[in-house]
Amino acid sequence: MTTRSLTVIIPSIPVSDGAGVKLRRSIGHSQRLDPFLMLDEFASDNPDDYIAGFPPHPHRGFETVTYMLAGDFEHRDHLGHTGHLRGGGAQWMTAGRGIIHSEMPLQESGRLHGFQFWINLPAAEKMKPAGYRDIQPEEIPEVTIPGGSVKVVAGTLDGVSSAPVPGPIQGLSTAPLFLDVRLEAGAAFAQSVEAGHTAFLYPYAGSLQVGDEGRTLPARQAGVLSAGERIEVTAGAEGASFLLLAARPLGEPVVQYGPFVMNTREEIEQALADYRDGTLA
Repeated sequence: MTTRSLTVIIPSIPVSDGAGVKLRRSIGHSQRLDPFLMLDEFASDNPDDYIAGFPPHPHRGFETVTYMLAGDFEHRDHLGHTGHLRGGGAQWMTAGRGIIHSEMPLQESGRLHGFQFWINLPAAEKMKPAGYRDIQPEEIPEVTIPGGSVKVVAGTLDGVSSAPVPGPIQGLSTAPLFLDVRLEAGAAFAQSVEAGHTAFLYPYAGSLQVGDEGRTLPARQAGVLSAGERIEVTAGAEGASFLLLAARPLGEPVVQYGPFVMNTREEIEQALADYRDGTLA
């Protein structure tokens, strides 16, 4: 197996989104990684940084994934659905042809820490009906490994001491892999990936030494990986907690206008017209 190396480091930069929520954005501020469109991290103990939340806003043409480490959000959409996103849980939402939803904190104090990333949909699926799945913390397998642990949200963790461990999200066209890995100082972790899939790492605490060359990936930076069938990392002296994300690239044109991601400019104009006319979904 070819071990992937660290090829590009994408710094995360402070941004504000929604009604003033303070975030750090890596993927999406300067480049996309097909099929990944964006990765945001929000982390604060100050409610002024998050209390305004994300009031109703539209989406079309992609999937949004929210993963919480601490704190609670409430999801509401124009279809009448509500969901409670708890610390340790996730929400996998397919915007499809259109959805208008809000994401508002269910707390007025305390720590809020989580991530949201966007995954593109292939052209054939962009106009399918919207839907979402709330994944409760107890639905996400947590596996103890030498020197750490792994939570498996999507795809399958390689068997460490037993059979491979699948996460709750399976069977999507982009075949995503989404792991949350926590390692003690100096501990190593390895995971197989499909050779042609896009893959990157995002340490949210500590640093990683990546691949055979041992190049350092600092905290709160997205590390893009080369082609290969295996990912190997070692935690730095302070240990590391990181997201590992991989998925099948689509190789299709991407035209984005804010919350709409389609394949042509004409499709974007149609999405805007549908939103104005109240026929987005």
